Formats: sequence, C-alpha cells, structure tokens
Amino acid sequence: MSAPSMIADSELLGDFVSTLGRLDSGAPDCLDSSTLARALYSSDASIYRVVPTAVARPRSVEEVTALVRAAAEVGLPVTTRGAGTSCAGNAIGEGLVIDLARHLHTIHQLDPEARTAVVDPGVIQASLQDAGRPHGLRFGPDPSTSTRCTIGGMIGNNACGPRALGYGRTCDNVVSVDLLTAAGDVLTVRAGESADPRLTGLRELAEANLGVIRTEFGRFSRQVSGYQMEHLAPENGFNLPAFICGTEGTLGIVTRATVRMVADPPYGVTVALGYPTMPEAADAVTALLPFKPVACEGMDRRIVDVVARAKGASAVPDLPRGDGWMFLDLRGDDPAEVTARAQQMTAASGALDARVVSDPVEAAALWQIRSDGAGLAGVSLEKLAWAGWEDAAVPPSDLGAYLRDFEELLTAHGLHGMPYGHFGEGCVHCRIDYPLDADDGPAQYRSFVEDAAALVARHGGSASGEHGDGRARSALLPAMYSPEAISLFGQVKGILDPDNLVNPGVLVDPRPVEADIRVFAARNSPLTLSHPQFAHDVHQCTGVGKCIAENSQHGGVMCPSYQASHNEKDSTRGRAKVLQEMVNGTLVNGWDSPEVAQALDLCLACKGCARDCPTGIDMASYRSRVFFEKYRGHLRPRSHYVMGWLPRWERLISAVPGMATVTNTALKITGIKHLGRWVAGVDQRRPLPTFRPGGPARKGLSAEHSTTAADAVRAGRSSTAKHGRVVIWVDSFSDMLGDCDLSAVVAVLADAGYQPEVLTDDVCCGLTWITTGQLDGAAKKLRKALDVLAPLAEAGIPIVGLEPSCTTVWRADAQELVGDDPRTAVVGKDIHTMAEMLEAAGWQPPSLAGHTIVAQPHCHHASILGFGPDRRLLEASGATVTTVGGCCGYAGNFGVEIGHYETSVAVAEHDLLPAIEKAGPGAIVVSDGFSCRRQTSDLAGRRALTLAELFASHLQHH
Repeated sequence: MSAPSMIADSELLGDFVSTLGRLDSGAPDCLDSSTLARALYSSDASIYRVVPTAVARPRSVEEVTALVRAAAEVGLPVTTRGAGTSCAGNAIGEGLVIDLARHLHTIHQLDPEARTAVVDPGVIQASLQDAGRPHGLRFGPDPSTSTRCTIGGMIGNNACGPRALGYGRTCDNVVSVDLLTAAGDVLTVRAGESADPRLTGLRELAEANLGVIRTEFGRFSRQVSGYQMEHLAPENGFNLPAFICGTEGTLGIVTRATVRMVADPPYGVTVALGYPTMPEAADAVTALLPFKPVACEGMDRRIVDVVARAKGASAVPDLPRGDGWMFLDLRGDDPAEVTARAQQMTAASGALDARVVSDPVEAAALWQIRSDGAGLAGVSLEKLAWAGWEDAAVPPSDLGAYLRDFEELLTAHGLHGMPYGHFGEGCVHCRIDYPLDADDGPAQYRSFVEDAAALVARHGGSASGEHGDGRARSALLPAMYSPEAISLFGQVKGILDPDNLVNPGVLVDPRPVEADIRVFAARNSPLTLSHPQFAHDVHQCTGVGKCIAENSQHGGVMCPSYQASHNEKDSTRGRAKVLQEMVNGTLVNGWDSPEVAQALDLCLACKGCARDCPTGIDMASYRSRVFFEKYRGHLRPRSHYVMGWLPRWERLISAVPGMATVTNTALKITGIKHLGRWVAGVDQRRPLPTFRPGGPARKGLSAEHSTTAADAVRAGRSSTAKHGRVVIWVDSFSDMLGDCDLSAVVAVLADAGYQPEVLTDDVCCGLTWITTGQLDGAAKKLRKALDVLAPLAEAGIPIVGLEPSCTTVWRADAQELVGDDPRTAVVGKDIHTMAEMLEAAGWQPPSLAGHTIVAQPHCHHASILGFGPDRRLLEASGATVTTVGGCCGYAGNFGVEIGHYETSVAVAEHDLLPAIEKAGPGAIVVSDGFSCRRQTSDLAGRRALTLAELFASHLQHH
C-alpha cells in the first residue's frame, strides 16, 4: 500500500494506541497527539509543512521498538526526527513522528585506544566532541548545526560540514549501526556481514547491477543524492553501515551506532586567499587540494558586506585583496611543517593576495565571517530567502564553471542568492528568494529547481551535497540518475521497507517538490491578510534550531526557558512554529488559542533571540503583539493591571507624602502581604519590592545636579567639564523601587570628565505596558516621553539611561510602536548606557585588583545594547571577572507571576547561581538590571551592585 492511502485518521490513531498498549505498557506514555505537539512537529528547517497524526518521545530503545511494531500492525507511517534541523524536509511526515533526541542521548562508551564511541541516535555532535577532546579525538564531520544536530540525524543525511574534507563524511566514520526495520526487528549492520535474508538480498541486488553502480555512483565525495549504492560494491567490502548513511530514515531507524573517532592534530594555521571573483577562487581549488587542507571554504564580497552591515565593520578583520575569498585550515603535528605547507600552498594558489594566520584568535575572527555570513544570508536580501536548492555539489574541478552558470540561472529566473560553501569538495550553499507566497510561487519554485538539477547534472554533480534529498530534491533524482538507477532505489526500499512505512514520500515514490510548501499554504489565511507583517516576521524562523543549543556557554541568551525545560514548545523555534500554525489557521485557531498560550507562557521576553537567532526572530515582540490582539476589548489577567501599570501605581503612591512608608509597612503584615500578592498575580514565594520612602530618586539630588529638559536645552552646550554635559534619564524602576543610587552615577560620570545632570521630568518608556501587550498604552507613554527626550537629543545633549530594559526600548520597541515619529530615531541614537559614555571618554576605572566579580548582564543589555563596554571596563579595573552567559530568570514581571516560579528558578540555576557559588562568598555581584538584582537577592541572598555603585565606591583610590 502507498503512503497516501494510509493517512491516519482518528480511528487509525485509536487502533494504534490500542495496539501499542498491548505491546508495551510504558510506550503509550511517550505518545502525544495534542494539537500543540502536532503544531510543533509540523515542519523542520525546510520550506515544507506536513502535520503529523501524533508525536512520540520514547525514553528507551524498547519503547521505540514498541512504537514501530504497533505502527506496522495498523499501517501508520513513521518518520524519525533528531534535532529537526533538516533543510530538505527529511524530518516531517504524516502519521507518527518519533523524536529520538528528547531522551535517547547517552554516550555508552568511548574507547580512546580503539578510537570508537558507542552512542544513542540523539547524542548531539558537540557533546561527542566534548567527550573526545580530553583524548585528542573528535568525530570528524562538523555541520554548521553541530551544537544541536544529532548523530542519528547525521547518519540519516550523511552529514559532512567544512572539515569533512580532512576527516571524512559521516559514512566514512561509522563502524556499525543497530537498525530497527519497519517490521519492528533490529538488525546489527556491519561491513561485510549479510546473514539476514534482507541484507543478503541487498548484496545480491548490488552484484546483479554492478555496471550501473560503478558508472553512476561514488563519482566524487559529495555525491550524496539518492542511496549511495557504491558502498555495496565488492571492492568497497559490502560496507552496509556506510550505505545506511544518507538513506534518510527510509529503510529503518538507527537506534544505536558505533562511530569512529579521529585524532585532531594540535597545530593549525588558517590561510586566507583573495581572488578577483568567487568563481576565480573556485577555479584554483584543485591546485590547493594536494596541500591537504582539512577545510576549504569559499565566499565573496556579498557575504562579507552582509556581516559588516549586521555586526559592524569591526566584525570583519583585514582580508586579502579581492572580491572572492577562500579560507583554508591546515593542521599537523609539526608547526614548522604546517607553516611551510601553508607557504607552499600560497605560492601555488594564483591568488591576488594572501594571509597566513597562526594566531588562534585572529584565525577564529576570519572563520567567524563565514559562520555569521551563512546565518545572515537567508535574511539579508530584499525578500526572505529559502532552502530548497541549498547544498548542491559538483566535482571540484568543475566548481568555477558551475558557479558562473548558476549565477546566470538565478538571473534568468529573476531570483537572488548569496552562494558560499565547502569549495574543497565542490559543495555550494545558497538560500534563494523564491516567491513562495505568490499564487504561482510553487510553480516558479519547481521551474527553478528542475533547471538547477539539470545544470548540476551537466556538471557531473549532485543535487544534494550533505543535507540529503528529502522532500526538496527526491523528485529531481531522475535528472541525475538513469531509469535503471532509479529502479535500484525502489528495489532497495522494497527489501527493507516493502510497505513504504518509514519516511514515505522521500527518495522513493517521492512527493512533488512543490507540494506542502508552508508559506504558500498560509498566503490567503485571514491572519496573513489582516496582519501581513506579523505573518512575514514569524515565517522568518526557518527551524535551524540555534535556540535549542546550549547558547549560554558561548555568551548567548537564547532561549532561557528551553535551557531549563528542554521542551520544544519553550524554544524560540517551537514558539515560532506554533505562531506559523496560528497564521495558517487550519490547525491552531486564533490569537486566543490554548496552543499559542502554552507556547508563549514561559517566554521571558528576554530578547535573546533578537540577537542570537540567525534568522532574526524577536519572540518578545511577537509575544507582546499576541497579548495585544488576544485581550483587545477583553478583561486581562490581574497581573497586567497591577504589574503592567506599575509605574502608574508608583506615581500615585509617591504623590502622597509618607504613602510609600505606609505601603511598605502594610506589605510586611502576613495577611496583607499574601492578599497583595494574590491581587497582583504574584507567586506567594516571591518577596515584594519596596517603594522608595523618600519619594522619587530624581528629586532627591541637590539642585546643581538636577535639570528639566527645558532648562537643559535652554542652557545649550556650555560646560566647564572636559567632555561636556550629559543628562541622566531616571526610569520608573530606578526612580521609585528602592535600590538605585543616583549619586553613584553622578560621581562616576563626573570623574570621567562629564557634567552630569539628573532629569527631573517624569518620563516613562512604557516598558511594562509593552511586556504585557498593552501596546496602545505603551505608544501613548512613548509619545509623551518623546516630548521630553527629543529636544535633548535634537540639541545634541547625550542622554544616559540607567535600567537596561528601559534603555533598550528606545533602540528596539519604540521603532516598531512609534517609528512613524521621526523623533524616535533621534532619541534612539542619542541614548546611551553609562558604560558607553565612560568608554567614549577614554575613562580608566579605579583599580579593583584582587577582587572577584560576577557580572550578570540584563538580557536586554546583552542582546540589544551590547555588554562589551561594561565588560571591558570591568576587565580594565584589574579584577577577576566572570560574565554570566545566560538569563537570570526573573525577567521583569515573568519571574514573579503565578505559574512561573519553578521555571524562573531553573533558569537561574542554569548560569547565574552556579557562577555566584563558584566565585565564592567574597565575590562581588554586579548587574545594572533591576530584575537581575532582585533575582540575586531572592535566590542567592546576596545584594548585587550596579556598575556605578561598584566604581563609585572605589573612586577615592582612583
């Protein structure tokens, strides 16, 4: 039976559940047929959308086996999934999707002498690298998704990456696999062994078709499309494990694998070569390969310019002359030998210019261009660029000619892209701006990829060079292979999966390339028509899954709640997929749907994704929009009125003399305290903040340090201070909630040569309205604030913000909410953090030598403002500084709301609390974020200082 005739309905699901219960009492517990789960797993990193009937997250191989056996009994198709980062649509399917990454991620054995590791399919590649590093070993292939891709997924796609050139593809590094067949039995597959009748059948099929295999398969290293039949040839030892690599889960499920680890030579240099154009760089590849680089990456000016625009000119180090470049990594055990080889290669390169870089930091900066450019290329054209024709490859000798022809093909179809890739093996990546949401978008897409397949075939290449064919390219295989070869694929499938149950629609009897395109299906939905910008923005998430990596280890914030829960719904990608389904409207219905509420519930609005997501997702902004639309004209949660209007209540309390003291005293009385928390929607385990007893902080300084905006503008720029006047804007948190020492800010800025003045006007940026989705109220607050701040900015008087989240509003949210007012951009450019002003003045901080400092950047500070100036000042003080990579978990009103306490604590336990504990009781905790200071106080019992307080307390020794 074919897969389309077996699309599961509720009756089929019921039969499956009944069968599963009979086979294994535990397996039904891992099954999830909720609408939320189906939405989360309806797409991967491809352009496609297929809604599954159910999702399973098995906790053991036994549960996987029970799931597959039950599915076979009732005829339910099965698709397996690792990290869900497939660019070709390999990880989605009708029927049952089995997530092998959630629980099956154990490294069972690592044998340094044999240089092998035994792993579960859900082991993350980077985790295996970490395990091998103490022994000088690594798993050779290194895809760009190495921080989240799984070994099982790498086997499925025969993954490669830049250093496959030196260390081999996945198929070159697999010793054996345990393969769970569609029938529900496990085959242990090793090279040369074929005792099982099905494996004997594969051997006989290969021996009967050696002519086709020897002429059409294995012609160059990146010929990944289709089944890699060359591994079944006698001269290759009937290498079944290598053959299973790249079969994309269509022949069975890998439940365990023994993989080969390779030695990573200790010394390396990077060679950067410049050429007039990228094709001319590609022409030189074959002259470079004899020097045995372990990686050879190519790009051109377009990628470099994208990185410079997105991250600043400083992100691009000096490059050799030219507009096309190759970066090569040479490694070895002898530094002199590696350096000599680099010089010899440079001499043979024919390049316009070259750089040989041995300093690891400088080399990393060069490779970062390639890494950043790859992530940014998809969102740097005028329209969104998509996967599809994403990783084609040709023999390296044909690469230059192919690139020229490929550019002509793009032009002929009116499309645009930014090619780059693994030039050492002829593999080219390119995301292309197909008009997938146009009425004829799928037809245009098919027309291009069919022409592209014909082009790559003319150059002797492969439609896929490392990502597999999936739904994107399986139907294009006849352009590459003869009818006899295509028939072989079907016969292989018939031997191991005769009922077409595992990953149907891929490789054999494929779905059309233009079927099931996600954005096309949503193009005329009610939400797309009513909110086109929102629909466009959420579809920027392509599913690459950087949000499910351990980002805080690398200085990233995204995504704190996922780091705590490891639940897909709490990742940036998971939330975006649910919002995409909401836009589609056929599975998830409306702003107020329970699935959307569940997906957004644990979003901390940290804005980590705004910086860390390579496709530009800003989930905090989307969350605010959802809240706004959901509660438009409806009653809101209590916390939205209490904490969302907190500045309003602060002002009412401060307007009455002594009221702050009365309120603080009352909230210490047990009954009133519990009632107050309940009214505010605050978890009873959270201490309540106190209001400043003496009234607003902005009114508590002497007259010489106070000013209104009008007075500041009238005074002009005259100042006796070396660096002129600055105005300190006091936000609502700093003004009325107790622990901000304004005198410290004044003292430090004065010491740096400024004339600091505190703005006494009442100015609120509307942050709490924004985070609770009261966007109309926030816009009113912002426009009122512009009346005060804009004249200062227009007069050229720098404004210093105190609370990072409030300062961030002017650089991010305000542009969206009141960007139609030209004053918004003026204020956004004129408002600065204290550290930015200190660094601009060239200020040398007082000595903090001998002190240990734990610095917790507020998430908005790290993600939008940039924590670099703060970190550099702390390091310049001579202190021992640890900068916490992740979120503190408090996140404004999030951490205090009922239902969020456990997640808030778990997020703090991921980075902040361990950093404080490791630093010891004598360490100084520093954070400018009000939330971060509250979390430190609540959970660690420590008072965190602001940066100004830290420096001011040491000025007497300056």
